[in-house]
Amino acid sequence: MKDNEICMLKREGTGWMDGSFSIPAGGLDDGETIRAAAIREAYEEVGVKILPENLQYVHTLHSKTGNQTWLGHFFRTTAWEGVLELRETDKHSDLQWRDINTLPTETIPYVKQAILSVAAQSPYSEFGW
Repeated sequence: MKDNEICMLKREGTGWMDGSFSIPAGGLDDGETIRAAAIREAYEEVGVKILPENLQYVHTLHSKTGNQTWLGHFFRTTAWEGVLELRETDKHSDLQWRDINTLPTETIPYVKQAILSVAAQSPYSEFGW
């Protein structure tokens, strides 16, 4: 985050929610902690290096989508090294800084809920139940 803005990526070419906005995100690699995954995904998707001590854990989202239930873990940082840029152009077509109070209407619904929950300082939410 910078000021009241959040880095958002527009999904393209993935076959899932293409045209929608999300945030840098992804799954865990084998043997990886959640914090390490957040750091890796930030580098892979937007090219910035984040130190572990600069990540603040801010939200857990318990989601049910279709027949799947899963937990989303959300971190915030205001300190990184490098300039944000699209790194996975096969998955994203645009990078934008967006005010958290005026998120794109095309934001993935559970991502929007998590962002708004973080803004309200709510550490936990549920989606799709």
